[in-house]
Amino acid sequence: MPAWDIDPVNVQSTLNSTGEAAGGLEKAANSLVTNMASAAESAGTAVPGGQFSGPMIGPVAAGTPRVPVGPVAAALSKYLEERQNKLAFMAQRTIDSVQGAAKATNAYVTGDLDMAAQHQANALKATVVPPPPGVGGDGGQGPK
Repeated sequence: MPAWDIDPVNVQSTLNSTGEAAGGLEKAANSLVTNMASAAESAGTAVPGGQFSGPMIGPVAAGTPRVPVGPVAAALSKYLEERQNKLAFMAQRTIDSVQGAAKATNAYVTGDLDMAAQHQANALKATVVPPPPGVGGDGGQGPK
């Protein structure tokens, strides 16, 4: 039977490191949106200023007023729109993986403690010792 070799302290350390790295991914994603919004704003429009009357599109950083944007901003907006589900999936997969590993390790520890308690309970049960040979009318022959 294979033996488990899980060190809960090292698992916790690894999960903490993974959580910190995931925080870095979140910062990178926020930076991506901010930088793309800046790029979209800097790209300008395809019409002379003041003549644009269409809908305002494109990524916009929080606190930035929406202004008319041109084809580059539209392309950047489409790019982010296409990547949004993938970025959300990556974030959710990371969260689920860390939580799953933590739950599995907790179950391992709990199971280990339950097994230890069961072994201790079994060890404390009354032990039945068979009678020595000759006791019980078997003429000293012992159990047959």
